[in-house]
Amino acid sequence: MDVPKKNNCNKVSDMANNMHVLEFSQEPAVTPCVRQGHGTVAQLISTLAIFAVLTALPAASSAADSPDEEEWIQLFNGKNLDGWTPKITGYEHGVNYADTFRVENGVLKVSYDKYDSFDGRFGHLFYKDPFSHYRLRIEYRFVGSQARGHPGTWAVRNSGVMFHSQHGGSMLRDQDFPISIEAQFLGGLSDGQSRSTLNVCTPGTEIVYEGRLYPDHCLNSTSKTYHGDDWVRAELLVLGSALIAHYVEGEKVLEYALPQMGGGAVSHYAPSQLRPGELLDSGYIALQSESHPIEFRKVELLNLEGCMDSQASNYKRYYVKSNPAACRYVETGNTE
Repeated sequence: MDVPKKNNCNKVSDMANNMHVLEFSQEPAVTPCVRQGHGTVAQLISTLAIFAVLTALPAASSAADSPDEEEWIQLFNGKNLDGWTPKITGYEHGVNYADTFRVENGVLKVSYDKYDSFDGRFGHLFYKDPFSHYRLRIEYRFVGSQARGHPGTWAVRNSGVMFHSQHGGSMLRDQDFPISIEAQFLGGLSDGQSRSTLNVCTPGTEIVYEGRLYPDHCLNSTSKTYHGDDWVRAELLVLGSALIAHYVEGEKVLEYALPQMGGGAVSHYAPSQLRPGELLDSGYIALQSESHPIEFRKVELLNLEGCMDSQASNYKRYYVKSNPAACRYVETGNTE
């Protein structure tokens, strides 16, 4: 990997020191960056404290004009694919080949019953808006059998959600995966072997794990194995490029930092889209189609970026990244 073009250490330090989640007894500290091979990495001492506070936030509730009530966005509305656009390998952005992505009985389905053969048609269903700091909750389950012409047994009961992704419209027609971070969903094979879920994979990207640039394409979580067609609740905590944590059924199973462009495991992309060493601070979210049928009954997001001015009508105490442009104020009339 090339030496990063940005000062990643300074950027992460600034982000950590500006996350006003609570009053720290001392300034959050970030250790100096060190070079590992050709990559730049950092130890993020403050992230554990930030993570603990965020995961202790109240459970989701109905939206209201209160600084403590969480306003979850239902990315999947339970009715149709409004707000979502498919990109399937071999087709232009927006073409939903063979009705791969569909909604039936309030469930978003990834299906292959109209395929003659999968034949490398990897698909991704992109949400319309990018996000940077957020919590993402997804409830999914694997169903049925792997499609004919699948890429291999590695893809059995295998799917995922891509985030910090390039826009689907910037993918070339024959590109297989978007340059992104993938939270990988895996289902048990009922063979007596463990198979964790909510792992991380890195198509065209790299991550820092335990203070060092992780050398492999995928990193397993510590989750248990989920067999059959039971629903699984997955959650991501994404704090820009500073920290990412994975949860399964409320239990933390993986944590890493400094997602950045680089590595491999992606092909037929536009060279301008892959800039090695550039930190991924935000991007798009996409649900994956990888040859095994999967269903989603919930996809919701709590934005942690917003107005942090307590005088604004839309101020929220749980925000960790300030966006002054989002602030709204109630005008007071002239009392004279």
